[in-house]
Amino acid sequence: MTNRKWYFVVMVAVAIAISYFDRQTLPVAIAAIQHNIPLSNQQFSYLQTAFLLAYAAMYVLGGRLLDALGTRKGFLLIMVWWSIACALHGLATGFTLLLFSRLLLGGGEGGAFPAATRVVAEWIEPKERSTAMGLINAGTAVGSVLAPPIIGFILLTSGWRTIFLVAGAAGLAWVVWWAIAYRSNSMTLSSNTVDARVLGAGIGLGKVISMRRVQAFVFAKFMSDSAWYFLLFWLPKYLYDVRGFDIKQVSYYAWIPYAASGVGSFIGGWASSRLIQNGRSIDVSRKLVLGCCALGMPVVMLVSIAPVQIALVLFSIAFFCQQAWSGLIMTLPTDVFPLTIVGTVAGLIGFGGAIGGALFGLVAGYLLGHGFTYATLFLIVGTFHLIGFLAILLFAGRIQPLSAIDLQEIESAA
Repeated sequence: MTNRKWYFVVMVAVAIAISYFDRQTLPVAIAAIQHNIPLSNQQFSYLQTAFLLAYAAMYVLGGRLLDALGTRKGFLLIMVWWSIACALHGLATGFTLLLFSRLLLGGGEGGAFPAATRVVAEWIEPKERSTAMGLINAGTAVGSVLAPPIIGFILLTSGWRTIFLVAGAAGLAWVVWWAIAYRSNSMTLSSNTVDARVLGAGIGLGKVISMRRVQAFVFAKFMSDSAWYFLLFWLPKYLYDVRGFDIKQVSYYAWIPYAASGVGSFIGGWASSRLIQNGRSIDVSRKLVLGCCALGMPVVMLVSIAPVQIALVLFSIAFFCQQAWSGLIMTLPTDVFPLTIVGTVAGLIGFGGAIGGALFGLVAGYLLGHGFTYATLFLIVGTFHLIGFLAILLFAGRIQPLSAIDLQEIESAA
């Protein structure tokens, strides 16, 4: 059982790595794409916004779909979707098809983290869940680290269209692996857990949205992902536009902050799990690490005044803290809610994050197009995690599992 559950966690981490590779194809290859399809900063922001709006919508719908279909069927469906959408980018001859492809890619990838959260809730005990989610979230770094050198190599040897075809094929190969290997967990559940799952299944989407702690989690993710998606999507372009990097230099150096994000994902989850194993409550163990992560994010405010080598170190610290934070935020639904609504809650949290990223992406494109610099944007995003953490402290209440009685009260509320 132990080996099997961690095998499935690794499978999901691979899927998340593929998803982050796929979403990095456009930002890393943008300089080459612009030789064929001219794009302004504003149009580039539209492409990222299209991805994130569809991503946000599918986070909610995908979470609900996964709760209805189950983890195995639901994850298989969304992976097929986004792999085909990624390959479609390679057929684009103008901005319109790129925009459409980006919408489809975002729609497919929106189901990834709700599915990952369900796998953790289905297979992993509470004291190990943040470690498992940290490992899964580290897949974001693997995909992002691999993207610059692999995409750079393909750009130099074949061309930008090949990148999207290769990425799509990798996703479809994972689908075959998942279909063969993954099975749901049939372990014995306590009567309280069974009761909670039955009651959870009767709680509609509207009542889930109305829960104060859900709103706090969604807002925290909204704030943190506003910063994260700006850093994720605009870092290569910043290196091209401001630091004068070429494709080779981006391939050589842009992976470093993403590697730090992977380390942060694992360390953040491990640290929280270790606190629980040492006798701390789930509430203290999650909030203490989240707070430390939030305190590290303002280092991005110094990027614009630092030499490029130090700037990469600062980016790395921020990426480390952000992904440690992100893994824990996506663990919270498994800490509080029964499996029957975990996908829904995780979807809503992810929805908040994607909307934040989409809106701030538009703001970033507008500001850069109207005389503002990256320095202004770095000053703004350096505050976002602190605001999100404050919302959790003030409004989320105690992080602990909802009992059957709690769920009965929610279900019967007007």
